[in-house]
Amino acid sequence: MRCARFVALIALAAGLVTGGGALAASAEKGRTAYIRHGCWQCHGFEGQGASSGAKLAPNPIAIEAFTAFVRTTAGRMPPYSEAILSNEDLADIYAYLQSVPKPADAKSIPVLNQ
Repeated sequence: MRCARFVALIALAAGLVTGGGALAASAEKGRTAYIRHGCWQCHGFEGQGASSGAKLAPNPIAIEAFTAFVRTTAGRMPPYSEAILSNEDLADIYAYLQSVPKPADAKSIPVLNQ
């Protein structure tokens, strides 16, 4: 049963990425959902990570792995079922994490190069 659920999640995530009849993700809505669902409390407001939560952005893990982890995690983070976090909100949160810009290269910051 668990394997079938995992396969279904991977298929859903693949549809989100490829657009195959899937949801159109919104980074703006994703930021709102990220805050509303409390993700920021452990992962920071921009997914930068903290002592209680992993770094999520920039460059989040692949959508398939992200979706599978959020739905089935058995670690310190509780799993977020579809009843708690809709597939649309999950896709939007992923779009938000993808939209977080990379930090400036240290070589481009004059005071760090003195």
